[in-house]
Amino acid sequence: MNLSTYILIFFGVLALLSSLFIVKQQTAAVIERFGRFIGVRQPGLRIKIPIIDRISGRISLRVLQLDVAVETKTKDDVFTKLKISVQYKVITDKVWEAFYKLDSPQDQITSYVFDVVRAVVPKLKLDDVFEKKDEIANAVKGELNDAMGNYGYDIIRALVTDIDPAVEVKTSMNRINASEREKVAAQYEGDAARILIVEKAKAEAESKRLQGQGIADQRREIARGLEESVDVLNNVGINSQEASALIVVTQHYDTLQSIGEETNSNLILLPNSPQAGSDMLNNMVASFTASNQIGEAMKKQNLKNPAKKNRDKGVKRKNNSGEESNENDSADK
Repeated sequence: MNLSTYILIFFGVLALLSSLFIVKQQTAAVIERFGRFIGVRQPGLRIKIPIIDRISGRISLRVLQLDVAVETKTKDDVFTKLKISVQYKVITDKVWEAFYKLDSPQDQITSYVFDVVRAVVPKLKLDDVFEKKDEIANAVKGELNDAMGNYGYDIIRALVTDIDPAVEVKTSMNRINASEREKVAAQYEGDAARILIVEKAKAEAESKRLQGQGIADQRREIARGLEESVDVLNNVGINSQEASALIVVTQHYDTLQSIGEETNSNLILLPNSPQAGSDMLNNMVASFTASNQIGEAMKKQNLKNPAKKNRDKGVKRKNNSGEESNENDSADK
């Protein structure tokens, strides 16, 4: 083999290698021949005519994301920044439109996002912007699908990922929320305090009722005990006045004993001498006897008064009947 043969083999191998090319997965290659589009090559090992054909460009078929920050004004005159994330991809059957019709699809998408956001948000108040962010995202997606479909792009999803009002506005909103929460907390605390007061009042009322019932039962038992004590003393020949006085004196000494058991008591009971008990007993017997005598006298007086009243009524009736008879005689004459 001579030198010319080697040269031909070399150029042949070089031409073969230059005609082969690889297209990666999720990528499309645009082929031109003498500057004119002839086709799109899908992923894999592909062949083109050396020198005549060339790869004009490669375009990704993956889902891409474009973040757009838009500053606009709400209906209540609050300036806020919205971050819109647009997820889009090239339609496989429209690679030619995506490659040749748009020079910069990102700028095109950004312009549409600005247009839609600044048309929708000024109709909403700031609170509604937070509540209706999905509606804003759907409006952006719908507008972009109508516009970008002709250029070979499919809008997968549009998201409102951030709403950022001015710092002063956020501070005011935080104060408003804090005030509302404090108001609710105060209402709950007031309700709790009212319930505690009501329950405490009910408990105190129940305690007073039970205490009164206990005191009534105690006094009833004391009265029953005193009655039994008087009956016992009467059985041994002591009359009611002396028995009552003796019981009072006994209670007096019981009181002195209970006072003496209290170490921190500052009570002084006067008079407090051995003779005081005897004087108290004599005075009580005398007072009970005198009260009984007064009661008996009042009973006798009450018995006399009805008889006298009856006599007076009889005399009055007799006088009235005499006057009536005299009138009748005068009338007959």
